[in-house]
Amino acid sequence: MSQSHCSCCHENEPEHTHEHQHSGGIKEYLSIIFSFVLLMTGLLFDYIIKPDFFDGTFRLIYYVIAYIPVAFPVIKESFNELKKGSFFNEFSLMTIATLGAFFLKEYPEAVGVMLFYTVGELFQGMAVKKAKKNIKDLLSVRVDKATVLRDNQWKNINPKEVKIGETLQVKVGEKIPVDGELLSDIARLNTSAITGESKPMSVKKGEKVLSGSINLEKVIELKATSVYENSSLSRILKMVEEASHRKAKTELLIRRLAKVYTPIVFGLAVAICVIPLIFDANYDFYKWFYRALVFLVISCPCALVISIPLGYFGGLGASSRKGILLKGAMFLDQLTQIDTLVMDKTGTLTKGVFKIKEINSLSIFTESEIMTYLMALESKSTHPIAKAIMEYSQENELLHVDNVEEISGKGLKGEINGKRIYAGSQKLFTHFNIALPENVNNIVESVVFIGIDEQYAGYVTIADEIKSDAKESLEKLRHAGIKDFIMLSGDKNSITQKVAHELGIKKAIGNLLPEDKLNEVEKIQKNNTKVAFMGDGINDAPVLATAHIGIAMGAMGSDVAIETADIVIQTDEPSKLATAINIAKATQRIIWQNIFLALGIKALILTMGALGYANLWEAVFADVGVALLAVLNAVRLQRMEFN
Repeated sequence: MSQSHCSCCHENEPEHTHEHQHSGGIKEYLSIIFSFVLLMTGLLFDYIIKPDFFDGTFRLIYYVIAYIPVAFPVIKESFNELKKGSFFNEFSLMTIATLGAFFLKEYPEAVGVMLFYTVGELFQGMAVKKAKKNIKDLLSVRVDKATVLRDNQWKNINPKEVKIGETLQVKVGEKIPVDGELLSDIARLNTSAITGESKPMSVKKGEKVLSGSINLEKVIELKATSVYENSSLSRILKMVEEASHRKAKTELLIRRLAKVYTPIVFGLAVAICVIPLIFDANYDFYKWFYRALVFLVISCPCALVISIPLGYFGGLGASSRKGILLKGAMFLDQLTQIDTLVMDKTGTLTKGVFKIKEINSLSIFTESEIMTYLMALESKSTHPIAKAIMEYSQENELLHVDNVEEISGKGLKGEINGKRIYAGSQKLFTHFNIALPENVNNIVESVVFIGIDEQYAGYVTIADEIKSDAKESLEKLRHAGIKDFIMLSGDKNSITQKVAHELGIKKAIGNLLPEDKLNEVEKIQKNNTKVAFMGDGINDAPVLATAHIGIAMGAMGSDVAIETADIVIQTDEPSKLATAINIAKATQRIIWQNIFLALGIKALILTMGALGYANLWEAVFADVGVALLAVLNAVRLQRMEFN
């Protein structure tokens, strides 16, 4: 019979054993059933049938036989803890209380206390196991093999051996082993384990695919863009494993209190038994010793030290189901305190994908002509705006460009078919003394001006789209308790203000360098506000590390931002932060309900026990009952729906 109890009151126990790991194996069930049947039969003999043979030594042996199956594992754990130097724990507490009851010839009560304690622990263990299931389900998405093309043959290897640039094959139903770029024309993937999104995702050739995604249709091929250790799946698994071991302040406080609480309880029990000897002329040792035993049984702190970790496991599991990864239980507490949200613009509130919005050309040049020259020149640049321009048309061959020159921070210059072509900002045209029309100063979006042979030819505006759920997300966050929203961006201030106006954000600042963003967040935090920062780029990493809570976008976000952040939103939906806050609030509400429930009932029954108004039966039912009520309350988190 495996026995594992709420070990949080152990003094010298390693951190990893603090978690409740009750297996509920078949031997345990049989032991409980055996002891229960013998106890019920014994009570029948004691109070109803009253046979002559059920007395004296026979009665003692009978109850000892009923006691041993459920008591042996507890007594064994008590001795194991004693060898480690830990006497004050619930194992020794239950051992002393039940052996004391045998000493007082209260045999049924001794068996009953140990039996119902074991039953309570069994239910608690099952609840913890269920609470951890969401986390274990995520950890089960590990990939066992990778099919890689080597020496013109497909070979099955360990995913850790895959190298960047290698071609991989993924059959229907298999998981993608590492992050990659799709080589096949199209793929349908189940990404629910990674993003929390149940709807299958369609990916086109050249687009990114995440490790851990399941291939739903035909055999696909992809090119590895990361090694296994740096893949999305590996990073997520590491975060989840670490999160389940990082304790929240409330949980750590209860653990510290439990270490002090248990020896105090032992001391009070001894005092209940001994002090009346001084004041009571008719002192009855058996009466006061019995009250001390009742006090010990009631005082077991299982309800607190099990239900609180269970609540946090439920919160972490509910978050992971929604594609929200918290790097520790402490962030569930911190999320409930946030009142100010600072956000990056590009990639957080906008899609981070630039598109051509408008093409404007002088009458002497056609749209096709200026775009042909512009695409040829921009093909020499790696800037995101250049990428947007290159998507204008894939039909015509690019013209050859000579003498390409990049003017830092301004744009490009080159020669095409003997013509001098300029493409860049207003600063580029000022640099080469090329006049621009006055009305171009009113353009809000990012703009690329085009010049041909020192003459202005036209312009192209590039715009980033606002995410479809951005406005709705801000509304949800307001309902979740966020009071102030601030947007910081490295983009030009006019664009930043335009996006802020569309989203109803009152304070927005553009033209910021990474250090400027950091300074702004530090200023805000000095005003005694709890600040969360949401971003996705490498330049956001310093701010993510500095803010009270750093939140990174997991799909579009850079590796540096994801590693630095405290919370990762796998779907890149800002609205998921509101979901995380709601989960955190529900978790905290349930945890404090359990604390007040346990402490209130314990205080009442402890007082009754000390004054002689409660017996061992009432004590064990109070202890196990409070623990089970707290556990059932904590389990509610796993059934709640969060949007």
